[in-house]
Amino acid sequence: MSKAQSPATSSNSIARSSNETIVELDDVHLKLDSGAGPVNILRGVNLQVAAGERVGVVGPSGSGKSTMMMVMAGLERPSGGIVRVAGQDLGRLDEDGLARFRRQHVGIVFQAFHLVPTMTALENVAIPLEFARVADAFDRARTGLEQVGLGHRIHHYPGQLSGGEQQRTALARAFVTEPSLLLADEPTGNLDIDTGATIVKLLFDLAERRGTTLVLITHDQSLAARCDRKVRLADGRIADDGQAERRAKLQAAGE
Repeated sequence: MSKAQSPATSSNSIARSSNETIVELDDVHLKLDSGAGPVNILRGVNLQVAAGERVGVVGPSGSGKSTMMMVMAGLERPSGGIVRVAGQDLGRLDEDGLARFRRQHVGIVFQAFHLVPTMTALENVAIPLEFARVADAFDRARTGLEQVGLGHRIHHYPGQLSGGEQQRTALARAFVTEPSLLLADEPTGNLDIDTGATIVKLLFDLAERRGTTLVLITHDQSLAARCDRKVRLADGRIADDGQAERRAKLQAAGE
């Protein structure tokens, strides 16, 4: 797994999150059935994320990190509790409503890129815009690819792109709809150190430029440390919400 090195969080980025809550998980549980019986994945998760905040989520494999992200995205329905994102109770939406909500408010970047292999980079980035019936979908997709340094690769297919180029395409696709929330699950996990560092810089630069709230799942402690705070999961629960560490950073920054 790559270990993209990242500089420490600046005082400006620590202070820029607002009092508006964009993500709220209230006593969220998720239980799945298995051949060996029910498995509790999330066990009463309580978490709030402020608009514009950058939160790193860490914890051992199997602690529930990716599942919590899927719940935030409305891709997994909890067994209990309330999930609110951008003021919307996701439990009140049907599958079509959740799809529309994600299209309007949520961008997602996965470790495995998840590009459509039969579509060019340009077509991949244009997908969410076309679903939203945006008239200038391809112009905006082209601009998005240019912003991640792939203006010269827009007509190439995923199989013709390197791993880093594929992840840059995925970043462009995630940001092209200008989401209020960006969820990233191990975005550098399939990349070498140098390429991972490039992706990390792009990810944070794009989030900073657009004021996007970022929830980042990672095993890389140096990457998590770049966020405004670090949330630690263990056994399906929030072991540390990072607020004490964040207050210490704010005090050290003189805020």
